[in-house]
Amino acid sequence: MSGKKKTELPCSICGKLTEYFTEPLGPFCSQRCKMVDLGKWLGEEYRVSEPLRPDHLAEYEEMTGEQLDVPERD
Repeated sequence: MSGKKKTELPCSICGKLTEYFTEPLGPFCSQRCKMVDLGKWLGEEYRVSEPLRPDHLAEYEEMTGEQLDVPERD
């Protein structure tokens, strides 16, 4: 037994719970969701609005370990 904790998060496309770091699909639950995401990038639905500056990351400087692993929820 490896002792590694499984991390289940919702698939970013369909919302189905999936093991986030599972290869070859993680963070997606299926090949279909992976291809839908790729299509969104290729269709320019996703964009990087501006280059990151050091002040964008300032709030994370004091965080360590598991604090950095927890996604923000709106």
